[in-house]
Amino acid sequence: MFRFLFPTDTAPSAYAYDYEKAFSRGIRGILFDIDNTLVPHDAPADRRAAALVKRLKDTGFSVMVVSNNEEPRVRSFAALTGADHLCRAMKPLPGGIRKAISMMGLSKASVLLVGDQLFTDILGANLAGIESLLVRPLDLSTDTPKIRFKRRLEYPVLKMYLRQKRLAKNS
Repeated sequence: MFRFLFPTDTAPSAYAYDYEKAFSRGIRGILFDIDNTLVPHDAPADRRAAALVKRLKDTGFSVMVVSNNEEPRVRSFAALTGADHLCRAMKPLPGGIRKAISMMGLSKASVLLVGDQLFTDILGANLAGIESLLVRPLDLSTDTPKIRFKRRLEYPVLKMYLRQKRLAKNS
């Protein structure tokens, strides 16, 4: 029923995922949300985010941050990490994600979007026809009231997804 909101995969964090395995499957581009995916909401880029981007680029990935935030936030974050960037992506609308894929010069089949929200990141990836990785938010205490409200709406969908995943694993 809510499959259009289900991620391709999940991980405890953007830092605890086997990107090399994704590379071996043909993934060549990684699109990252910023807030509560790579750093807490509104936090600047940190060493850990920069190290992840460097590692991925050294592996052979194209890496881009794709955010609904404004240019100053996204550009400065990208500059500190070494990633390319696209601001005002208007996720979950697929146009920004498709533009990012085009900017990387890759096919939809070779791109993975990593984010912490079902209604923006995962839905946007699904509408754009790419794989998605849902990660746990880094720091829920930094969420805005609007995001807290959306997370409450996401909870039943997450329960359905996890239940279906468990059933598929046991069959």
